Amino acid sequence: MTKCDVCGSTEYIEDTVNEIFEIDGRFVLVENIPARVCARCGDVTFSRETTEHVRQLVHDSQAQKSLKMDVFTLV
Repeated sequence: MTKCDVCGSTEYIEDTVNEIFEIDGRFVLVENIPARVCARCGDVTFSRETTEHVRQLVHDSQAQKSLKMDVFTLV
């Protein structure tokens, strides 16, 4: 049984998540990514297949939409 790398829990929920990635110096949002989410701490993990699909998507495809995003920096 797989344990969460963060808290050690073995309880996961299959869900979809939205993640922001930095690709070649630009930030991209990928929506509706299938993921395993730790039921205790919320840590998100992706399968190898999903990771490869996301990689191909952000490198080889055109974005479906664009949005303005607020940015905050801790000093």
